[in-house]
Amino acid sequence: MVLRRIVVVSKRVEIQELARRVAQQVLVADDAAEAVDIAATVAPDLTVLDDLLQPDEIRTILDASHKNLRVPVVVVGTSGIQPAWFAQFTQEGLLYYLPGTNDYDQLQQILSRIRARADSNRPTAANGFFADELAESVSMVGKSKAILHTLKMLKLVAASNCNPVLITGETGTGKELAAKAVHVVRHPSEQFVAVNCAALTANLLESELFGHVKGSFTGADRDKTGLLELAGEGTIFLDEISEMPLDLQAKLLRVLQEKTFRKVGGITDLVCKATIITSSNRDLRREMRNNRFRHDLYYRLNICPITIAPLRTTERRTDIRLLAEYFLKTSTVCPGKTGKITSFTEMAVEAIEKHNWPGNVRELRNVIERAILLETTDKIGMSGILIESADCDDAGQAEAGRSVQNFSLDKAERELIARALQESGWQKTKAAALLGITRATLYAKVKQHNIQRGTYIPKGPQDDPSCLVEPEPATVA
Repeated sequence: MVLRRIVVVSKRVEIQELARRVAQQVLVADDAAEAVDIAATVAPDLTVLDDLLQPDEIRTILDASHKNLRVPVVVVGTSGIQPAWFAQFTQEGLLYYLPGTNDYDQLQQILSRIRARADSNRPTAANGFFADELAESVSMVGKSKAILHTLKMLKLVAASNCNPVLITGETGTGKELAAKAVHVVRHPSEQFVAVNCAALTANLLESELFGHVKGSFTGADRDKTGLLELAGEGTIFLDEISEMPLDLQAKLLRVLQEKTFRKVGGITDLVCKATIITSSNRDLRREMRNNRFRHDLYYRLNICPITIAPLRTTERRTDIRLLAEYFLKTSTVCPGKTGKITSFTEMAVEAIEKHNWPGNVRELRNVIERAILLETTDKIGMSGILIESADCDDAGQAEAGRSVQNFSLDKAERELIARALQESGWQKTKAAALLGITRATLYAKVKQHNIQRGTYIPKGPQDDPSCLVEPEPATVA
């Protein structure tokens, strides 16, 4: 079983890694106060504590969980012996004890109890977003014919020994979610390692995948464990495989055929035990014809391909309303509005259903979160559905198109990050939690957009005071 989000209060790497094996997203807090702050912002499924924490910190977290958040807490031990304060703090099933970081059987039992309790408390309507338990476990929203077919293929492949697995679909359709679905069925207690082949240079990608030995090239001052080895008996997900250089494709082909590989500069064969899942947003057959993708690798990957349909197709268009409602109910982009915006106007629904969504689910989510930021009533109307006019393909979108003239996604991202920082009082961990990104990503975005204290955030007539903060006087960050 895999949870969506876990907050970890521990500096021990092994406890953080334990959480990553059973969660789609892990947020690390430095202390109890920060953990409570993050939990109040993102509503996690679980809080994981180190048993070396002080009793007063444990009390702070448990009090918040019991009184307000109802977030279950797992304490991970180091000696296998429950600490003296454990019995004192145990109450109403909110606190569980795991003797060590390798006791996966007991951890799965704890997660099952947590899920059962959450299911009993969840409104029946919430289950309407997902076709079955597999879709819910990886947040794959939809009940359309296309999604049902995709889930059928995912279950078929996941229950087999098919390795490698190929997933194809346009950008933003949910290929990584599909990969995680296969992983959840096959290796629920093992590592899920993802790498974007388009984000790294050829040499760096090779080193990341295979690892290297000390002295194998300039700058290799120590041995490095590659991602193929790090994945162990779990899953390695190679996103955008079509962007991998041809010479590296040949090396990957050998891994698929021989199930062994060598580190860069190494002479020892290492066994690859992981399930290898690849994805591409390009037509690999066309890439072959243009000599940008190896024929032999394509035929090795193309065993039982899983294709995810774009939102604009007839078979998946019925999921658009469902996805919009799910994003509205689960968004954390503006915590001050949680539960206050309850639905969409029919005109707004018609607008989003008529759009072609070239960016697919990812674009739809951005549009809905932008609407949440702008809306000041309890329903999202047409004025909040801002879609680039160049992408609108229907006359019914004219009003929305006019309202976003001169609108820039890059500018919107900059303003959204600045607002999150202002709202969090420039606490970067909390701001990252608000945005649903890691601290490392937030730091990179702040640097990319040159956001400093005092960054000007324009206020429009629709801006909600609960989300927008007056800019501070300009200072040097």
